Amino acid sequence: MPREYQYPFELRHLVYFHEVARRLHFRQAAEALAIAQPALSRQIAQLEAELGVALFIRSRRRVELTPAGRLLAERVEPVLRTLTGMTRELKAVAGGKTGQVRVAFTGLAMATVLPRILREFSRRFPGVRLELNESPTSAQLAALQHGDIACGFFHPDAPTPGLRTRLLLRERNGVLLPAGHPLAKKAALRLRDLVATPFVLFPRKHNPGFYDRILAAFAGAGVTPVIAEEVWPRANGIGLVRAGLGATFMTPSEAQHLPPEVSFHPLTGPAPESRLVLGWRQPPTPDPALAAFLGVAAEAMTAPPKP
Repeated sequence: MPREYQYPFELRHLVYFHEVARRLHFRQAAEALAIAQPALSRQIAQLEAELGVALFIRSRRRVELTPAGRLLAERVEPVLRTLTGMTRELKAVAGGKTGQVRVAFTGLAMATVLPRILREFSRRFPGVRLELNESPTSAQLAALQHGDIACGFFHPDAPTPGLRTRLLLRERNGVLLPAGHPLAKKAALRLRDLVATPFVLFPRKHNPGFYDRILAAFAGAGVTPVIAEEVWPRANGIGLVRAGLGATFMTPSEAQHLPPEVSFHPLTGPAPESRLVLGWRQPPTPDPALAAFLGVAAEAMTAPPKP
């Protein structure tokens, strides 16, 4: 046993002392502890001998704490309170009721499936703290590999070795135009209709797969895109469209609630496809809080949305 863990008393001595200090009555303390009063007196005397100090002043009429006894009572109370709650806390952690889950997401996730998952998880697991961070796919993949996040909502470019994924969304993109655009009143568009329209995209390094699908869609339509800006996060691109600086791509699921300065238009013909997955790395030791989050996410995606 390391020297720093060698104590001149056992836990039961502290429990016995605490009960006597709380009641200042040996007989009542013995009854509460379900032991004989002489045995309790011997245990307290043994503790005093090991510590080398008197803890109580005993008389025929009353029991009082000595200054050393008062100090020990102050120190013992939080220790015993912590030990009392430890079993409950450990069971809560093991059951996924408490803990922390670090979650990364993209703008598409927050605009579609993520709010429903967060709402249900917070309702069922209020003791688990969610740490949310918006980041692009490339950053999420690196963070998952290094264990910096527990799971992420991202857009896969290719198979992700070492990660488990669940497909959440797969949709063709439409186009978001400024309300004053000459084509804004048309219900549906083709990419070739937008040959003279500048586009606001994102840096390719953040999601090469989707970026390349955009270029492939333009090539399939026989159009060379005019890329006016590359910004991130996605909300900044939408802001530039609102300002009239160009168009951008968006899924129908994202286009449910749009400001009046913009309008959404489905695309006929070639169009890039968005794929959203929930990905996580299976840790060597299962994390109950992460397992709870993944379970809620799976249920939320199979259940019909609430009105």
